[in-house]
Amino acid sequence: MVTAPRLDEQLCFALYASSRAITNAYRAGLADLGLTYPQFVTLLALWENDDLTVKELGERLHLDSGTLSPLLKRLETLGYLTRHRATDDERRVRVLLTPSGTALQGPVLEVQRAVASQLTLTPEESDLLRTLARRLTGDGPVTA
Repeated sequence: MVTAPRLDEQLCFALYASSRAITNAYRAGLADLGLTYPQFVTLLALWENDDLTVKELGERLHLDSGTLSPLLKRLETLGYLTRHRATDDERRVRVLLTPSGTALQGPVLEVQRAVASQLTLTPEESDLLRTLARRLTGDGPVTA
């Protein structure tokens, strides 16, 4: 008799559930700022490296253009970024933060601090978990 794997023993489910838990922890604080979680991570990427092409930003966020374009349009409508065609190649669209988008860093940092205070992980455990998760997405060193 073949026994189905137990749900609680599945890495995929543990990652799925923990991802939802973290996203939910951010929800209220970000909502107070008028942001969704995908908008938040988009701003994080731009605060780290402003003036990216849509393609570069999509690669950084692991999002396709069909998902990223409406997200960027909404952030542009909110006044947090601008999009414009690159002067050297009109096929490329560049994304730049506005002063309002840059100014959101302080309030977002407060949301991040509030979420971090809810975590039951030590800083070392958080670092290890992030390293392992990045390895799964191909964003970190892969070792045997």
